[in-house]
Amino acid sequence: MIALSAPDAISPAVRRMRRFLFEPFEAGTFLKLCLVALVTEGFSGNFNHSWSRGHALHRQTTITTIPTVTTAGPWTTNHLTPAWFAGLAAIVAISIVVALVLFYLITRLRFAYFHCLVSNTREIGPGWRLYRSQATRFFWMNLAVGLCFAAVIAVLALAFAAQIFRVIHEAGGHPAVGPMLALILPAALGFVLMIVAAIAVDLILRDFLLPHYALDNATAGEAWTASWGRFRAEPGAFVGYGLLRIFLPLVAWVGIVMILILPMIFTVAAVAVVEIGIHAAFAHGTGALPAEGIALQVVIGVIAAALTLLVWVGAGGPLNTAVREYALVFYGGRYQRLGDLLGPLPAAGWTGPGVS
Repeated sequence: MIALSAPDAISPAVRRMRRFLFEPFEAGTFLKLCLVALVTEGFSGNFNHSWSRGHALHRQTTITTIPTVTTAGPWTTNHLTPAWFAGLAAIVAISIVVALVLFYLITRLRFAYFHCLVSNTREIGPGWRLYRSQATRFFWMNLAVGLCFAAVIAVLALAFAAQIFRVIHEAGGHPAVGPMLALILPAALGFVLMIVAAIAVDLILRDFLLPHYALDNATAGEAWTASWGRFRAEPGAFVGYGLLRIFLPLVAWVGIVMILILPMIFTVAAVAVVEIGIHAAFAHGTGALPAEGIALQVVIGVIAAALTLLVWVGAGGPLNTAVREYALVFYGGRYQRLGDLLGPLPAAGWTGPGVS
């Protein structure tokens, strides 16, 4: 398989996506694969989702542990008993365990979808079983990297907080705007740089290290050494790939949202009108009529939510599959074992048989 530049790899990736999902087209299989693509690509980045889970947990803990103190009621300081704190600790511990289990399952699923794309098969099970040990090691490596990343953020945040408190203390509680801006602006820049670093590390892990874990059964050091050697040989090509890999999906998602936003608004409005009409028709009934009205409203709401999910899966699944194909096509031209599995790139206008 020849090595393609970042722009040249786009068209073959799209053609591979179209061949994989649509030739032949089977609605049930299509939706299954699109859902897997959304889960593995759209909902489970190594850093962005770990950060969002941690941020949500932080907000939940903050809201829970700093209740409004009043003179009476369940949130008075007299009710903050050791049992209350033990319950809170148990909730936090269970949440962390559930998050780790979900992250592990998503990692396994990511390897399974990788196997589907490189082996040209639509069955999830074979890859799920084949790469169990590799996915487990990749999970622990990702977790270690994420913890290191979180530790760096914590250290920087504490250093920033210490500087803020120092400036406030030296100003007697009323700091001037200039010194505060001198601290906030570099902190904002550092925050942006940390986001960029997180995106870059996530891309390296998923696009370059994962194939070596899967195909070579490599360790973290071996996978990094192999991918770093290829980067050093073509730094410009990899940087260009990274920029397109980040920019193109964002543009595509914006396009999808713009296309779907008006139909979704009309759908929400129509469902709201129907729900209001049903509520008005059944609210003043006697006997079991109010309960039947509520049940009908719930059924209509569930159907509307299911249809909305189907639309987003059908629109986002091909895009996320194309993103993964793009990573495989680009790196497969530089990693022979991966390129041999991918085989010849489908030419424009390819009309061969469908996948097995």
